[in-house]
Amino acid sequence: MSNRNLILSLAKVLISAAWTDGSVDHAELNSLKDLLFGLEEMTASDWAELEIYLANPIGPGERERLLEDLKHNLRSRKDKQLALKMLKQLIHADGDSTPEEQQIAAEIESSIIEADTGIFGQFGKLITGPLSRRETRLQSVPDREQYLDDFLRNRIYYHLRRLTDRGEIDLDLPERELRKLSLAGGLLARVATADRELTSEEQRAIVQALHNRWDLSPAVCQSIADLAISQIETGLDFFRLSREFFEATSRPERKRFVEALFQIGYSDGELSHEENEEIRRIAKGLKLSHREFIDAKLLSKPDDLSER
Repeated sequence: MSNRNLILSLAKVLISAAWTDGSVDHAELNSLKDLLFGLEEMTASDWAELEIYLANPIGPGERERLLEDLKHNLRSRKDKQLALKMLKQLIHADGDSTPEEQQIAAEIESSIIEADTGIFGQFGKLITGPLSRRETRLQSVPDREQYLDDFLRNRIYYHLRRLTDRGEIDLDLPERELRKLSLAGGLLARVATADRELTSEEQRAIVQALHNRWDLSPAVCQSIADLAISQIETGLDFFRLSREFFEATSRPERKRFVEALFQIGYSDGELSHEENEEIRRIAKGLKLSHREFIDAKLLSKPDDLSER
């Protein structure tokens, strides 16, 4: 439980740092969620606890309490090493860091080692860089402002929405289901292409998985599968896909979905190591336990393979 308490206390301090000026805009909030959701060992219940702090501004008194809680949880050298590891995840989350951020990170590392609570201002400086760079990337997408957020969050939904608006594809689904469908398509495509060998059996398995869940026509499911696969080459944001699918589904839905992912992997007769590891990563991203991952694998394994 020590790891859980430490992860949560550090995550709350990072959230409070983002609230320092009294507001976090929509783009910053999405970026912050991505950074936190990517932290190792974060569970579904942990995420629910953090949502409370993401929802409303955090004042000076509460910030001080959260920082004291972090100090209290830095009880051992192992705790401090874990906190430092999480901070490194943060500063390198967007694949870039400035010399100033590296200097701030070094100062925070020193303060954590000494369990010094006079580090809050530095947390604020450190989190500003990754968030602002993500915002800049948002603003750099050309025109089409009405689609800007969707373009960054889920490109499959972005293209699917535009095809629907132009009447090129007929999808009579509520908005929430359309978004969930797009997220599912992206994750299914990630598994099918994990070993860089996309087979016709895997393509058919994606179409079947979409048809089973949304009862759409085979032609529509094929169009969505083709779109999802085409977007893999553009680099879909794994953390956004997994976080938003997590937020849009119940735990039973997520467990059934991981079974569908294994069905994709087994569809060509053999689950490759790359496919297995990609499903493991997705299951972890959906905050499912290792036991639930194994259960889904066993339930999805074809009988003829089980007998080998």
